[in-house]
Amino acid sequence: MSIQVTQSAPDFTATAVMPDNSFNEAFTLSQFKGKYVVLFFYPLDFTFVCPSEIIAFDKKLKEFKERNCEVIGCSVDSHFSHWAWKNTPVNKGGIGNVQYPLVADLTKSISRDYGVLVNDAVSLRGLFLIDMAGVLRHALINDLPLGRNVDEAIRVLDALQYHEQHGEVCPANWHKGEKAMTPSAAGVAEYLASTN
Repeated sequence: MSIQVTQSAPDFTATAVMPDNSFNEAFTLSQFKGKYVVLFFYPLDFTFVCPSEIIAFDKKLKEFKERNCEVIGCSVDSHFSHWAWKNTPVNKGGIGNVQYPLVADLTKSISRDYGVLVNDAVSLRGLFLIDMAGVLRHALINDLPLGRNVDEAIRVLDALQYHEQHGEVCPANWHKGEKAMTPSAAGVAEYLASTN
């Protein structure tokens, strides 16, 4: 991987299809400083697992926005292909008018920078959580046949925001509203004792 968690997320400038179907030819990651970002990569437009993920992110978009988080999709397709796919009804193999940007990575440079380009052809299913300062805080990469869990992306975002707000750390399977723990041996022991 070219980028590791705790490092600054690589910025990029590319053409994106926006929620209103316009083309933004100067779309940048850095324009979202001050917000959280879930940047996810998928292999290709007009395929099979990809629309299930893209639509699943769109259905949960309100939950991301409520957490001051922007969702951005990216593949090696052109913005024209993204536009055509958005303007194809779901029952005809399209994704419908999803309400977050889809970035065109025709040069494959963004996919390379994030370490998800496979066989110099398509992007693996990479998902990256970037904090408000532009630092990569979570990375997940699935092989092509394995769809992602959008609820898990929200859970990890919740955990990051809880940690930033309270200083406590979030144990395995933690969900918003549950008990966390202080980052100390005593804190771990107390937490484990309370869960038995």
